[in-house]
Amino acid sequence: MKISLKLLGIGLLVLLLAGCGSWSKKTGAAADGAAAANGAQTSGVDGGGLGGSGYGSGVGSGDPLSQRIIYFDYDSAEIKAEYRSVIAAHAQSVRGSGKSLVLEGHSDERGSREYNIALGERRANTVKRLMVAGGASPSQIRTISYGEERPAVQSSDGQSMAQNRRVEIVYR
Repeated sequence: MKISLKLLGIGLLVLLLAGCGSWSKKTGAAADGAAAANGAQTSGVDGGGLGGSGYGSGVGSGDPLSQRIIYFDYDSAEIKAEYRSVIAAHAQSVRGSGKSLVLEGHSDERGSREYNIALGERRANTVKRLMVAGGASPSQIRTISYGEERPAVQSSDGQSMAQNRRVEIVYR
């Protein structure tokens, strides 16, 4: 009987310790952010078929005007600090010129169709506001949201969804 109680006590202790090991599990947004950071900086994606613009963050890799994709965190329309110089360069490029551009907002496949259209619109409008603050005329910039309808990558893993959460800058 003493041995049975000791074994029961050891078993309960093992279960208690095993349960404590799962407290550090990441939530969806944090895990997606880490996946986005890894995917955007290590691999990049060929931009073929989507306006000829390059994919991958490319931030810090030369001419900011060659970067035409702004990526966002999950369920966010907040501009990351690394893209502010890219947006400022594009605002400078259209300021006082006859150029115009379209900001195409996109989202990943999570959420309803209506929600994703609204999120893509918020992302495009956020980029537009920053460009206008940088000197571009609002009349030169048009926004459109495709929501989840035009994914850059056809897959449902975290890295693919991170590449689909974006605004594309398309010159007209």
